[in-house]
Amino acid sequence: MRNVVAEHRKALEWSQQKLADELGVSRQTVISIERGKFDPSLPLAFGIATVFERPIEELFFPEPPE
Repeated sequence: MRNVVAEHRKALEWSQQKLADELGVSRQTVISIERGKFDPSLPLAFGIATVFERPIEELFFPEPPE
């Protein structure tokens, strides 16, 4: 799954730690999500959407089938 979490975080001038604190997760979790190494759980994805005041569909995109 692709995402634009890093772009939205940077637009707010937040560090990865600040976002992690807002979400109640570790900084490593934020790093993994931003790099596409970890797909967040549905509750975490909703939390990210809430923090950025955006619908989930504006933040996360399925990978096209190969």
